[in-house]
Amino acid sequence: MTRWHCRVFGGIRRLDASARFRVLARSGDARSPRASPPKGLIMLDALQDFASSLPDFLQWFGVMLISAVPFIDSYFGSVVGVLIGLPSAVAIGVAVIGNVLSMLGFVFAASGVRSKVAAGKAEAAGAGSASSADVPGSDGVSSTRREKVRRAFDRYGVAGVSLLGPFVLPSQFTSAAMVSFGASRNAVIAWQIVSIVIWGVLAGVGVSLGVALAR
Repeated sequence: MTRWHCRVFGGIRRLDASARFRVLARSGDARSPRASPPKGLIMLDALQDFASSLPDFLQWFGVMLISAVPFIDSYFGSVVGVLIGLPSAVAIGVAVIGNVLSMLGFVFAASGVRSKVAAGKAEAAGAGSASSADVPGSDGVSSTRREKVRRAFDRYGVAGVSLLGPFVLPSQFTSAAMVSFGASRNAVIAWQIVSIVIWGVLAGVGVSLGVALAR
């Protein structure tokens, strides 16, 4: 995921490679090895196809939907929005909204499960101190990913893990995991929103500038 992220933002001038591939495919030259798009852009191309296949007045909604998917989030959502022709502000805005709504769903679900599990443990033990403990499995995150978030959480805290964004895990997973660790739900939500906005703006503005330069 990190290498894909670096390819997209480090090789902005190659964003039109998939478009050239379509032209070559229509002309019958797609059999050439040079006609193949970079591997890191295949999923981005599929997301573009989905969003652009919608009617013009619904394309913003398509960007919002894909931005709610883990590993796409606001940064790739805003990229797709810009590439399909949405104004940068609209692309970034709807990508952020989709990502935030998805993140909130994960946070409240993890918080609810954690509260029930902690309450059950406290009742069984006859003590209420378990409510502040880490409750494994309440976030729906795999053990490997959970350990990755745990290490980052112990080192950087809620703010650090949130701002690291895609370099750790998608916002949905990190936010749910941090709540299960006992972090304040409101603090997690606040910092995740800050991170989602920052990464969405950076990605959207970066791609807008790259597209302008490529022209």
